Amino acid sequence: MEERRNAIVELVEAMGTVSFRQLKENFPNVSEMTLRTDLKALDAEGRIVRIHGGARSVEQIIGTDGLLSTRTGKNTEAKKLVARKALGLVQPNTSIFLDSGSTTTAFAAALPDENALIFTSGLTCAAELARLERPQVYVIGGKLNRYSMSITGSQSVDAVKELAFDQYFMGVTGYSPKTGFSCGSSKEASLKRACIEQADEVIALMDSSKVGTRSTFSVCGLERVDIIVSDGNLPADFLQACATAGVEVL
Repeated sequence: MEERRNAIVELVEAMGTVSFRQLKENFPNVSEMTLRTDLKALDAEGRIVRIHGGARSVEQIIGTDGLLSTRTGKNTEAKKLVARKALGLVQPNTSIFLDSGSTTTAFAAALPDENALIFTSGLTCAAELARLERPQVYVIGGKLNRYSMSITGSQSVDAVKELAFDQYFMGVTGYSPKTGFSCGSSKEASLKRACIEQADEVIALMDSSKVGTRSTFSVCGLERVDIIVSDGNLPADFLQACATAGVEVL
């Protein structure tokens, strides 16, 4: 039973959305009642999401807590402020990794045309960087998450493990004392952790609305970040936690 249910999860994750008819075609020797029981159990375990007539992957449902196009329109001025402040951290001839996300996209849009080696998992970041002539820009390989317009998956993690960069500019969905920094995708959380390991300096870009927000998948604790760049409206308890952890706040 467990092997069959694992196979169902793999199919749903591979296809994104699977109809009940497709499930029956892929599991011809399993009764409809058993398949429905499997879907109900997997949904209860949070491994897939049941929908009318089939199932969808958790990854597709939550993406990174909403469509990137939707998130880009939220807290626009705060994100631009974060981006401008973060520019002061970029050194000449540096190597950096830019996360995917709306805040990092704003940062990419503000970067000057100077020599640098830039890696990114964000397609919107890459689009902004395409206007620059002097930096070398690389988009890592992997699976496309069309909801967050990012590259994720085991291939992207493997690619990052082959790299070393001076700075990692990390985007997050939320932060809470219990779970630390978090995001809405297990694959993106894995990629972020890999980037943290390969970076000399980890810089989190986040506006104050992210504090107190907990998303589904934990990335890391506060102590793994070197600098937080925000909009100047972070709550006092969070600032105290940063001071205790030795994290610089801009």
